[in-house]
Amino acid sequence: MTHSGLTVVYFVRHADSVYVEGAERERGLTDQGKRDALTVCDLLFGEPIDAFHSSPYQRAVDTIQPLADAKGMDITTWEDLRERLASGSDLGKRFKEAKKKLFEEPDFAYPGGESSKEAALRAARVLGELLLRHRGQSIVIGTHGDIMTLMLNHFDPRFDYAFWTGTTMPDLYRLEFDPADKLTLVTRLWDGGKRQL
Repeated sequence: MTHSGLTVVYFVRHADSVYVEGAERERGLTDQGKRDALTVCDLLFGEPIDAFHSSPYQRAVDTIQPLADAKGMDITTWEDLRERLASGSDLGKRFKEAKKKLFEEPDFAYPGGESSKEAALRAARVLGELLLRHRGQSIVIGTHGDIMTLMLNHFDPRFDYAFWTGTTMPDLYRLEFDPADKLTLVTRLWDGGKRQL
């Protein structure tokens, strides 16, 4: 329980994971990713955490699992917190160009993929439910670069393609929401020191 009436959400973008086409759900962390997951645990262990939620994808769960284990808590997964599928196939060398188009044209989707608007709406619905369920508490959400950026953008348009390109694996953001569920502060915790955005 927070002391100020604020709801605190820690977005933890998953650590390093080797891309395997067709294995979006199952692929876990690399050795470096596992070490970074322990660093996430160290960074947040002293914080009061009331609940853990995550994308159902293994790499997102694995990144927050050491912290959940250290706290003696379970992780609840939500299908609609999954990563946004950009396309039905690998975008290859066009990856960043394709991502930019998706962010700049919210209604556009590649064949077999989701538009930014579609993905943002389904993830923001879950986040809204979690804010209601955990009002005045602190929670951790295991997430992904795309869907994390889209959820942030739902509250503040400054979080866009340029923000996405500056994120790392893993990455860690502390969000503060007021009692009306308005996003009031975002602080990056992963880059060696707290930095407000």
